[in-house]
Amino acid sequence: METFRKPLAELKEFEELEHALQTLTGVVQLAGCIDAAKPHIMYSCNNGSGSRIIVTFHEQKARELCEEYRFFDPNAVYYPAKDILFYQSDIRGNVMTAERINALKMLAEEKNCTIITTFDALMNPMPEPEKFIQSVIPIAVGDVISLEELSAQLAALGYEKNYQAQTMGEFSVRGGIVDIFPLTEDNPYRIELWGDEVDSIRSFDAESQRSIENLEKVSIYPACELVLTKEEREAGIARILKEAEVVSAKLRKEMKTEEAYRVKSAAEQLAEEAGELAINAGLDAYLSYFCEKRVSLLDYFDKEQTIIFLDEAARSIERGTSTETEFSESMKQRLEKGYILPGQTRELFSCAEILAKIEERKCVALVALDMKNKYLDLKLRLSMETRTVNPYNNSFELLVHDLERYKKNGFRVVLLSGSKTRAKRLSEDLMGEGLSAFYSEDFDHEVKPGEIMVGYGKLKKGFEYPMIKFVVVSESDIFGGEKKKKKHRRLYEGEKIASFTDLNIGDYVVHENHGLGIYRGIEKIEVDKTVKDYIKIEYAGGGNLYILATQLELIQKYAGADAKKPKLNKLGGQEWNKTKTRVRGAVKEIAGELVELYAARQSKSGFVYGPDTVWQREFEEMFPFEETEDQELAIEATKKDMESTKIMDRLICGDVGYGKTEIAIRAAFKAVQDGKQVAFLVPTTILAQQHYNNFAQRMKDFPVNVDLLCRFRSSAEQKKTIEGLKKGSVDIIIGTHRLLSKDVVYKDLGLLMIDEEQRFGVTHKEKIKQLKKDVDVLTLTATPIPRTLHMSLIGIRDMSVLEEPPMDRLPIQTYVMEYNEELVREAISRELARGGQAYYVYNRVKEIADVAAKIGELVPEANVAYAHGQMKETELENIMYRFINGEIDVLVSTTIIETGLDISNVNTMIIHDADNMGLSQLYQLRGRVGRSNRTAYAFLMYKRDKMLKEVAEKRLAAIKEYTELGSGFKIAMRDLEIRGAGNLLGAEQHGHMEAVGYDLYCKMLNEAVKEAKGDAVGEHFDTSIDITIDAYIPMGYIPNEVQKLDIYKRIADIETEEETEEMLEELIDRFGDPPKSVENLLYIARVKSKAHALYMTEVAQKGDSLKFTLYEKAKLDVARIPEFVASFGSDLKFTMDAKAPYFSYLFRKNSRDKGVEAQDALEQFLNRAGEMLLQKPEEPV
Repeated sequence: METFRKPLAELKEFEELEHALQTLTGVVQLAGCIDAAKPHIMYSCNNGSGSRIIVTFHEQKARELCEEYRFFDPNAVYYPAKDILFYQSDIRGNVMTAERINALKMLAEEKNCTIITTFDALMNPMPEPEKFIQSVIPIAVGDVISLEELSAQLAALGYEKNYQAQTMGEFSVRGGIVDIFPLTEDNPYRIELWGDEVDSIRSFDAESQRSIENLEKVSIYPACELVLTKEEREAGIARILKEAEVVSAKLRKEMKTEEAYRVKSAAEQLAEEAGELAINAGLDAYLSYFCEKRVSLLDYFDKEQTIIFLDEAARSIERGTSTETEFSESMKQRLEKGYILPGQTRELFSCAEILAKIEERKCVALVALDMKNKYLDLKLRLSMETRTVNPYNNSFELLVHDLERYKKNGFRVVLLSGSKTRAKRLSEDLMGEGLSAFYSEDFDHEVKPGEIMVGYGKLKKGFEYPMIKFVVVSESDIFGGEKKKKKHRRLYEGEKIASFTDLNIGDYVVHENHGLGIYRGIEKIEVDKTVKDYIKIEYAGGGNLYILATQLELIQKYAGADAKKPKLNKLGGQEWNKTKTRVRGAVKEIAGELVELYAARQSKSGFVYGPDTVWQREFEEMFPFEETEDQELAIEATKKDMESTKIMDRLICGDVGYGKTEIAIRAAFKAVQDGKQVAFLVPTTILAQQHYNNFAQRMKDFPVNVDLLCRFRSSAEQKKTIEGLKKGSVDIIIGTHRLLSKDVVYKDLGLLMIDEEQRFGVTHKEKIKQLKKDVDVLTLTATPIPRTLHMSLIGIRDMSVLEEPPMDRLPIQTYVMEYNEELVREAISRELARGGQAYYVYNRVKEIADVAAKIGELVPEANVAYAHGQMKETELENIMYRFINGEIDVLVSTTIIETGLDISNVNTMIIHDADNMGLSQLYQLRGRVGRSNRTAYAFLMYKRDKMLKEVAEKRLAAIKEYTELGSGFKIAMRDLEIRGAGNLLGAEQHGHMEAVGYDLYCKMLNEAVKEAKGDAVGEHFDTSIDITIDAYIPMGYIPNEVQKLDIYKRIADIETEEETEEMLEELIDRFGDPPKSVENLLYIARVKSKAHALYMTEVAQKGDSLKFTLYEKAKLDVARIPEFVASFGSDLKFTMDAKAPYFSYLFRKNSRDKGVEAQDALEQFLNRAGEMLLQKPEEPV
């Protein structure tokens, strides 16, 4: 990085700064630094070596600084401050913890590194550095370890034991395989033991649980920030209990009984959780009881080798003082009410203590303006001049003009571009203009005066040092607004595991031939001396059905959209078959309609739009974010549809905020360029307003006239708009169902866009159909559409699915806690303090007004309003309108907010009685916050029943489902998808879906669509294999029942040799070498697919003979059966039964054939049958 460091050394002030850093301790102030130049100055100090702590005043600022600083030195990480106020929660997302542990990991491993943080993080007390380093567990191939000890160590480090390691902070033990997912890694580790020696270590993919690469050694860092030995833990708990006694006695004296009880019970609960259950969550709040000596992050750095940089010193220190006042105020309140113990008020160093520590070290305060600072004692004041670079906003001429001026004045110029190809092109273009520019990847190259070096690198903004004639220009200075860079996701190949992973005992299942029953678990049953696993399903009237675990493909978990209990079927009854027939009929009908509709659209030709113009490209470049891959694909597909002769009918699904609107905007722009009008139909006035603002904002630089038709417009305005539409002066019209009125006439409508079509009523839908006739249609929806359904409709409906979230969405910090007024007050006032707004979800209309009034009392400075579904629509819309415009700070509402409003200023949500909500509801509610680049908070509150203090573990487990960690999300997604399926296919289909369960419904639909399109549909029959070999998964191989079922299900679905191989590989990889009984399972699966291809319904072994039963409509070459039978001599007989003809094969005639295995005989038979009996496709049948 000499290119950047060298020139600074010529600057007199900078030399003085370097000298001061060598000789002085204390604070040196450097004024005149603009933000863009700060990372450069910080990096250049001390020759770029040594460690640095960069302290700033805001988390967002710290993240940005970190991004910028990494250009100069990749060894830089962000260390977020702890959230001391919300320590009380039972459980919280470990996103922040992971970032902190990562930073400490870098500190431990790298000699020199840079940590970027906010001032309040320095004030958080931490255990001593040695303690952290000692707790790291190194594991290398060849080490000898005891499984028990390792498990205990991991638990002490805050890892949680689960049946598989799926999310950060979990570990699992299966036989001799240990899986660990450290917070510091992208992928979990799998450690395989041979006896007690480490045989291999590899990383694996958490989603598919398959290995990625082999590793020699790994370090397991703690998953929590306070690691305690047993003694320390016990001593700390004793101190807490002792102090709780004292405090509660004191409170009792003051006649505060409730508070006294609260203190005592909280301490006892903590003792129980931390002591017996060894739960680490939330212990940081009691750090002072467990650690005698506590230090600040500053003490983790070497005094001599480290420079501290204070960014905008006054503001950073102000951040510290405000954190301190907030903390002491809140703690005072909580102490009085008995929510905390006195020792917890020590969980923050004071600002003064930290400043004192800073003054003993080398510190540079960087400020833009030299202002008085009463907190710091400055040893030296320096000032330098830095300037920003003019923005060129895409104008190459302006850039060349400036570069020529720089050249004339002997400046050294470095241009940075975000991609190598663009950088090379840029240097060539500049040479073409007669400037001495060159491209180089060597950042140690010295740039001479008058030269321009073009390099590859990302900086947000450029800067200039006029005194030393040195300029750095970044790509965003040249081309305007930087685009966000993409993260590449590893795409998961292949189908996701069938949704069997969540089948629990007591769940409803659907068996294709017997209907709805309840799953009762796996039972081992021995028949004729062979052991097999059977799955037990209970039906109405007490009937039980036992199914071989190899026949699992006939069962699906029952999934309906509502949580209603379905009605069970009777075994052997007719009712299930009736239901199936009814649903089949309905499905056939809908498939027929869809196919017809599609054919009609195909045969008519619509308007053909021209290819993209220069304007289109320019318009798309102005999109301020990087498009996600899904988005690009959807945009491509939409444009292709518009440019073709067929009439477009495309559906775009994606969660709110995943960028559907941008696709609509681009399509609209394209239509307008070809002189067509565009109508955008939305379900609510508020959404119309939001979309209108969006469109107007994006199109303001282009001659496009966007207008709005809805209730918020006066009738005069509406009249004018309608005139404009008739004349053709309005290009894009956005509106509610007002657009469907008779008086709205278009001059030339080319594109109709509909948002959330399922929310329009029947009459409106009819009118939409009239509009749709020969117009291109684009429909947007936020309800996710299931993959399976998407596949079966692929030839009928064009769909684009947006699955990846846009970059720059910070994860939502989720806290689960007992309802506590103090916390509600703090959470809200804290959000208001950063200029945001908050939602408070309360789901009972009766008391909602009282709740709103109560919050008004708690937070008097806030403007509180409430909204619920029973209000008049106009009243509701007015409240929402005021909320969007920021006149209301806190909106208390029922769950109506879950439907699609996108307000980026709301970043705190409090959900009252969260334990009463369904998962899918919570999932959608949580999605209402966290729409911007600020950290969003979701608080899930529940009331703890004083009488029934359930086991702490159970409660935590249930609630844990609600944070990002649980598999609860997958289920929630599933609920939503089923709802989406219902929306897509219309209401009456919804009932049919409920009747047979979602999966079976999809299967039927798929067949019906194929039939309607005239594709050949294969015959339907099932094949069962029952031979006497032990085929089951033993307890010791896969102890967890859920996983076991999943593996059974997937083995049952095997069809080819290579699938068998793949399955075997996966089993070895995840669970170790399979025992014989598991290999037999794979063998049966393989035989089964062969037998199925030969139209056999059953293969059964009775002692020494095998019976092969054929399907009545078997497409076999009947003429060759005698020849086939003869080829086996007298061992094979064929019986012509009208219903079910069968072969019987005696493979052991006498004691001489004792060695003949049933398996060999079976394979021989099937192979020969395959050669001789299958009809050759080319012969006419």
